[in-house]
Order: sequence, then C-alpha cells, then structure tokens
Amino acid sequence: MSKFFDRAKEQAQHGLAQGKQKVDEMQQQREGTALLKKLGAAYYAQRQGSGTEQATEDAFQALEAHIRDHGDSFLHG
Repeated sequence: MSKFFDRAKEQAQHGLAQGKQKVDEMQQQREGTALLKKLGAAYYAQRQGSGTEQATEDAFQALEAHIRDHGDSFLHG
C-alpha cells in the first residue's frame, strides 16, 4: 500500500510542477506581449511628434532583454 501512496504522491508532484511551468510560460508571454505593445506605442508617439527617440529605444531595449531571457515564442502566436 505504501508504494501506491508513493506513486500517487510522485504523480501529484509532477502534475504540480507541470502546472507551475505552464503558468510561468503564460506570464512570460503576457509580459512579452505587453512589452511589444509598449514599443509600438512609443514608436507611434515618436512618429506623431509626441514621443521621444529615447522612449522608443528604452522600450526596444526592454523587449530585447525579455527575448534574451525568455525567448521570442510570444511573437509567433
């Protein structure tokens, strides 16, 4: 009976780890999407004359850092 409980515990822990990984991936995708949106807004504002080149560059650098740390999967759907 002990082996049954050990196996059940192992499966539960594995399921929790997979769930946490999926949540982390979704949070990273949301963050990447938000950074991409921020870059677009900064670029648009710059083109309209109400934004600065520095704001666009800062947004670009933040997006680049995110891609370097977490990949660019959020760009592909």
